[in-house]
Order: sequence, then structure tokens, then C-alpha cells
Amino acid sequence: MYIAILGRQPNLSLAELERLYGSEATQPFGNHAALITTDQLDIQTLGGTVKAGRIVGEFTGTWPDISRKLVSYYLQLWRGHTGKITLGLSGYGHVATAAQLQKTGLVLKQKLRQRGTSLRLIPNKEAALSSAVSHHNKLGLSEHKVELLIVRHGATTIIAESTGAQNITDLAARDQQRPRRDARVGMLPPKLAQIIINLTAGQRAPQPEPAPWLLDPFCGTGVLLQEAALLGYNIQGTDIEPRMVAYSQENLDWLFAKKRLTREVALAVGDATTFTWNQPIDLVACETYLGQPFSAIPSEQKRKAVQKTCNTIISNFLKNLHPQLQPGTTLCIAIPAWRRSFTDHVPYFYQLPLVHHLQELGYEQLALQHADTTRLMYARDNQVVARQLLLLRPQR
Repeated sequence: MYIAILGRQPNLSLAELERLYGSEATQPFGNHAALITTDQLDIQTLGGTVKAGRIVGEFTGTWPDISRKLVSYYLQLWRGHTGKITLGLSGYGHVATAAQLQKTGLVLKQKLRQRGTSLRLIPNKEAALSSAVSHHNKLGLSEHKVELLIVRHGATTIIAESTGAQNITDLAARDQQRPRRDARVGMLPPKLAQIIINLTAGQRAPQPEPAPWLLDPFCGTGVLLQEAALLGYNIQGTDIEPRMVAYSQENLDWLFAKKRLTREVALAVGDATTFTWNQPIDLVACETYLGQPFSAIPSEQKRKAVQKTCNTIISNFLKNLHPQLQPGTTLCIAIPAWRRSFTDHVPYFYQLPLVHHLQELGYEQLALQHADTTRLMYARDNQVVARQLLLLRPQR
């Protein structure tokens, strides 16, 4: 069994895990984590999970009791270990303070040194090491580089040995080093693209032959197509602007050469409200038209005008797509939502009217047991325009 440490927007992270592993195999564990019953969990294919680990113990009691048991266990396990061990301790759910975790690590380090084993302890500035610290220290990637994920919920504390953190170096490279970028059409983060694809795919993992076809009807510079190719899909993308299609092709050529990928690719210039796409369409995943970007809360009049334009374009797209889909085809589309205020304790967003008229457009919104699919929002703290993810299936 694994534990997954959820990202900054845990509802999205939980939805992704439930779609991939199923509701019975996914169990929320407090606000920070989820327990996953599976034989294999590859964090590099998950956009919403920042760390993951194999569970090695479950405890009740206070931190001093758990700390003594932890020290005793790893003292026995690592006694006589050859080579230096690098150790990080990360606590979640108020299991212990950074100082308490550091003290546990220092006690273990001292006792191991007395027995001839060398240990390097990564200092805790906060209770949990950042994913950047975990990644750059390669924690969880070998028996010499260990991170213990210590997660409390209620009276239960789970300890897991990390199997790795998000590879932020590779994610940044795929975002910032690709040949073509255009801030005017939005900057879809690669990890959000992964979430969208995984929400669409669910438990349907791509097979080597034949790989499923994933369609992005608003491909822009090809971020989502890049991530789909890396996850094993053949990809079809269209955009109304020829320049965007050319950018997608250039970026895909760069990625395929860098990663030595071989996938089938179909790109074309096309208006998503009228275009007829190639068959088969196995999955649909995209970021639709988000409208005008805003750096401050717009006036109600301005917001309503942009909202109306976006609603018309995306509604017409969904109407055009519907007869081209086979029964059971799943879509995950990112649509815009606008922050009401920066003073709300809980962010509130104005949604597109079409969210309340999906049946009239021929779609049903999929429900999940552990995540609220009506509130799948992705927004940074300073963003006015959020991305709302709709998980849909055509009605017949």
C-alpha cells in the first residue's frame, strides 16, 4: 500500500488518484494525503501528487512514543550498513514540529555513528521537507537516500518510505526549455496537463499497441499534447490559429527528439466549433478558450462580457463535438472561472452558465466518491482567472 501526499489543491489531487486507481482503492487520509491500494505507483505520471511512499508502519500514541519506535526500528535496520545514508523526515497533519523531527533524526544519527554507520541528516526548516529539497537530494530513489513520510490523521500515524517526489527539474524543462512559448494564449502548467489527462483516462491505461488516441481541440503550443505523448498516447490536436499549430509541431519535434519518443501525431488548423476530427477519438482533454487575462478583479460589466464570449465558444464546441464521440467517451476540459474577490477567506468563483446546462448540451458530469467534481478548480493565490475542470461523458 502507498500513501500519496496531495498537492496545493487537494480536491484536484484526490480526484486524479480516484480516477486512476478507483474509489475502493483510494482512501483520503486527512487533508494532506490519500492511501492507495496498488502494487505500483509512479509519481512521475501524477500531476497532483507531490510525494509518494510505501507504507511501512501504522501507529497510535504520542510523538515521543512513535519517535522511540522509529529510532529503534531503523537502528536495527541500518546497523552495519555500508556507505553513507542520507535521511530526511517529513511530518504532515501536525504529527510533530520541525524541531521534534530534527531531534529524532539527530538521536538516530548519533546511535548509528556509535555502531559504525554514517548518516547525513537533512535539516528541517519546516515540519515537511519541500518537494524541491526531496527531489534535489534524490530522496526515495535508492536505499542510501531515504525520506520518511510521517502523516497523522486523528489518532493514527502512518510512516512510509518515500519512493520519490515530483521531478520539478524535468517539469520545468518541459515548460520553459521548449522552443516555442506564448504567454498571450496562457501557460498551461505541465502538471495540470497531467491531471487533465489522468482525469480523462481513468483506469484505462494506454496499451503499447495500439495506443489510444487523445484529442486536444484547443492545442495552443502543445503542452497537453506533450504530456499525453509522454504518458503513452497517440495524439491529435487542432487550433484555430495556424501559428499555434506550427508551435505545437515544433515543440513536439523537440520533445520527441529529447525523450526518443515514437507516437502517432495528427495536427491540423481548425475551428473547434465547426471542425470534424479524425476517428478514432478515444479520449478528449483540453484547455478551452479562457478569455481575456486579468491582473486585477475586473468590473462586473467587463467580466460578464468576457464570460458571455467564452460561454458561447465553449458551448458551440461541445455541441460540435458531441455527434463525433462514441458512447462512453470521457472528456476533461478546462474552462474559465473568475475570482470574485481577493478578500474572501474561501475563494469564490463566477462560473460559466453552461456548467448548469450540460444536459442541454448533451453531456453528463461524472461524479466521484472522494472528490467533489463540481469544484475542480485550479488557481494560484494571485490569479483572477481560474481553470475549472469539467469531467464529462456524452449522453445518448
